[in-house]
Formats: sequence, structure tokens, C-alpha cells
Amino acid sequence: MDITINTSFLPHNDPEASLAFYRDTLGFEVRNDVGEGEMRWITVGPVGQTDTCIVLEPPAADPGVTDDERRAIAEMMAKGTYRKILLATEDLDGTFERLQASDVDIVQEPMEHAWGVRDCAFRDPAGNLIRISQAR
Repeated sequence: MDITINTSFLPHNDPEASLAFYRDTLGFEVRNDVGEGEMRWITVGPVGQTDTCIVLEPPAADPGVTDDERRAIAEMMAKGTYRKILLATEDLDGTFERLQASDVDIVQEPMEHAWGVRDCAFRDPAGNLIRISQAR
């Protein structure tokens, strides 16, 4: 089988802040932006990697989600425990310096883990945990 990861979804609670973060801070390109106000689905991805996308979506927009589930999602987003994604870069230290200079919410500075991965972690404007590892 030849299967690849094409699209992942992360919630946003402020589409403009999320758009600015992924476009301006991470340098991703905007591939699609549909909807209005809080009900916007914004597709972004790394420049030159058109087959890899992240859709920034309104949390709990699915009509099947209950009010209790919406409250739980909002609480988890506020704590930063709802969603996460792992990215990789050829220059972890340089990437971290640029992120730190842009005043993002740093969770962990670059460090080497016992299992052989060197990475850092921070949160996007919606509280999603983003880890960036040194590409091997």
C-alpha cells in the first residue's frame, strides 16, 4: 500500500490569530479559507509541500456534538490539552529562536530525550500543543 498523511485538523477559537500564527510565525502558506467569522475553515501547509495540510477549524462545529461536549472541548482547549501535532525541521535551534522572538507560548526549550529525539514545544493561539523535532 502507498498511503500518506494528507490533512490533519486543529481547532481554532480566533481564526485571525490562528491564521497569523501559522502564516506569519510558522511561515505556512494559506491554501484555502472558507466561511465567515468564527465559522471559518482555514487550510495551511508548509511551502512546497502541497500534499501536506492542516485545517484550522471551529471546535465542535459538528451538529452532532452536545452542549456538554462543547463545554468539555472549550475547557480542554483553555488548558492546552485538546489537540497536538508534531512537526520537524532541519534547523531546530534556528526555528526555536525565531519562535521565541515572536513571543509564542513556549512549553519546552530544545532538548534531547532519552529515546533519541531532540525537540521543543509551544502552543498556538488556540492552545494546541505543537512539538517540533530535529529532522533526522
